[in-house]
Amino acid sequence: MIDNTPEPYPIQPVEEGKRSKAFRFLADVLETLLLSAILFFGINAISARIRVDGQSMEPTLHTGEYVIVNKLAYKFGAPAIGDVIIFRYPRNPQQEYIKRVIGLPNDRVEIRDGQVWVNGQLLDEPYIASAPNYQANWVVPEKSLFVLGDNRNNSSDSHAWGPVPLEYVVGKAIVVYWPPQRWGLIDHLDTAIAAP
Repeated sequence: MIDNTPEPYPIQPVEEGKRSKAFRFLADVLETLLLSAILFFGINAISARIRVDGQSMEPTLHTGEYVIVNKLAYKFGAPAIGDVIIFRYPRNPQQEYIKRVIGLPNDRVEIRDGQVWVNGQLLDEPYIASAPNYQANWVVPEKSLFVLGDNRNNSSDSHAWGPVPLEYVVGKAIVVYWPPQRWGLIDHLDTAIAAP
């Protein structure tokens, strides 16, 4: 016996398949963009990247180097003598500077005979380019820091324009990430801490 019943045509979801693939592709793109935005804003909330301009931090940092900054370092701790920090320049807060912390609030900083003294204790500073050729003394105000460049005689810093308000501190310089031949952690020299 021959069955003359016509076979049903298979339903082919050609249009549905194309629509489904396009929808999945669009969803993947949107998901990737959203994740990228979350990562971008998350990373920028805890870190910054800055370019070193000028010679004020030589020999530690050189012009043209790029540095990663930990913006949370002083949310959970306090700056220490020897830390390399990024801060907004007190005379023009639109500009950011990078210098080394030399004095903390209420410290007495004295520069004499080419050496730096904090609260009467000589700082051991193997990181400087050359001894400072100026002399003076300061008392660091409350809620402020005294900062100097490692290239003492070629640096616009606290010896020229005064202390940095703590609220102007952006964060702690952590690592040089560009150029590749200069990759490495920035030495903060905990041994530079002077006791009162």
